[in-house]
Order: sequence, then C-alpha cells, then structure tokens
Amino acid sequence: MSFIWPAMLLSLLALPLVAWLYVRAQARRRQLAACYGSLGFVQPAGGGSLGWQRHIPAALFMIALAILGIALARPQAVLSLPRAQGTVILAFDVSGSMAADDIQPTRMEAAKAAAREFVQRQPPTVRIGLVAFSDSGLAVQPPTDDQQAIVAAINRLTPARGTSLANGIFAALTMIDDLDKSEVTNYYSNREPQPTPTPTPMPPGVYQPAVVVLLTDGENTVSPDPIAATEAAVYRGVRVHTVGVGSPQGTPLKIEGFTVYTRLDEATLQYISQRTGGTYYNARTEDDLRAIYDSIGLQLVVKPEETEITSIFAGLGAIVLLIGGGLSLAWFNRLP
Repeated sequence: MSFIWPAMLLSLLALPLVAWLYVRAQARRRQLAACYGSLGFVQPAGGGSLGWQRHIPAALFMIALAILGIALARPQAVLSLPRAQGTVILAFDVSGSMAADDIQPTRMEAAKAAAREFVQRQPPTVRIGLVAFSDSGLAVQPPTDDQQAIVAAINRLTPARGTSLANGIFAALTMIDDLDKSEVTNYYSNREPQPTPTPTPMPPGVYQPAVVVLLTDGENTVSPDPIAATEAAVYRGVRVHTVGVGSPQGTPLKIEGFTVYTRLDEATLQYISQRTGGTYYNARTEDDLRAIYDSIGLQLVVKPEETEITSIFAGLGAIVLLIGGGLSLAWFNRLP
C-alpha cells in the first residue's frame, strides 16, 4: 500500500498523547472514587460496576482515530478491478481527393471535425487509435485513452496521394491484432524471423470488442482490392463503420496543375459496412456519430490498477466511531 500524502501519517503521532491523557483521566477518576466513594458522592455511570466495559468505547475511538489518520494520507492499493473496455481505430483517408471543397472548407477539414467530435464524446473506457492511409496505410497513434493525444494526431493530418481503402483497413486490423502483444519488437536480432500466426476466425455473428471507423471519400484508386480487406475484417470479427465525406455528384479538383473529377463512392462504403456488420454514415447529413459507440461490443476485463482507497478507510473510521459512541450511550448514558 502507498500514500498520496504520506506526510499526513504524522498525525498518528498524536494517538499516544491521547492514550496517555485517557490513562491519566482514569487514574484521577479512581482517586476521586477512593476519596469520596464511601460518602456516596461518586457513583458509576449507569448505576453498576463499570469493570472492563468502560474501556471499550475509548478503545474504539482510538482505533477510529487511527483509521481516519491513515485516510488523511490518501492510501492507494493495487486492486484487480473489472471494467468494460473497447477499442476504436479511426482509419483516416489522407488522399489528395480529400482536399476537394464540395464540403466547406474541404473534405479533409470536415472529416477532421467529425473525427474530433467523435473522440471527445467517447467515455474513458474506450481506447482510440489512429491510422492514416492514402496509397499505403500508416499507424499514426496507437490505441490510448488520452483524448488530447488523439485530437493532436488528427490535427496533424494533411492530404497526400492516392486512395487505397484496403491498406487503411489492413493497417487498422494490424493495430487491433497488436493490442494484446506486450513483447518488444524494435530490437535487432540475427535469429530467423518467426512466421506471423494466423488470426483465429470468429464465428458468424460474434465480434471483437474493437471496431474500425473508416473516414474517407470512398473513391478507391490504388490496389489492393478493398473487398479482400473487407473479408479479412469479417474473418477477424471486426466491424467496420464507414463515414462518407463528400458528395455522390462529385466535384472537380486541381492537383499539381491537373484537374481531377472526384466523387463519393457510397456503394463501396455501404458494402464494406454491411458486410462487416457495421453502419454507413454520410458526413454531410449525419452530425451525431454517438450511435457508433452503441455498437461497440465492450469486453469485461480485469486489470490490476493502483486505486485510491481513501473512502474505504474514511467509511470504516466513521463506522467504528458510531459503534463506540453507541456502546458508550447504551452502557453509561454518555459519550466517552
């Protein structure tokens, strides 16, 4: 057990003084009883022999003061506490077409605004990771419950090159596969590399406590085929919610002196979400993404965590005080 304010334990040094004052008061009481008892001036409270019972309330008060003194130091203990935990991987399209301005100010900024709003609405039990993809997939931020770190990573995103939905999904799945790995992998070794184990397929209708939220304009321009990535998500039991950013009618976009016509491919996004058990959202009309959280299958996990237990000590101290006071009133009609 550790303490947040260990200096407050010095208050326990007052207990020997309190005990000494009590012993001295009892000695003086005995002297008065010896001097005036025969005259009938001193009678035991409650009208009988006090005996050893007269010391029980005082002892309970001393114990309560000791417990409350420990509570003042704000004790902490490592407890194995159950908690509902889930993971969301934001797969963010940073292709050049995300610079289109059919959504003001641009598709990229609209998507970033939706992503920031989504992050800020999540409870602390949900870890959020960030993957950026264009013609390849890149892990930007490992899953964490630090919302400020996620928002800062979103703010750093800028448009790049082509679009590969598959690489975005594959990068997100890799991040989910690595959630439970604790081994250090960034070291040099001359050993033969071990083959990566094949993930265990999930039964139909069973999903992991992790989802992918794919924010994109949905216009796939780079291989591999997004259908293959979709099937990989189905195999792992990972829902992929898709958020379409842009308009199905399309808009011209100038990139490096060339004019490119880009439009939202809703059909592909709807297929990905439907096949994986997710939901499709259109960023132009859907301003409330909290429904995504409702579909996250939270997993009840037990983790040892250092937890402050001040309330336990404070409550125990109050109970002991009440017991001591109740016994004193019942036996002697007074508080000690």
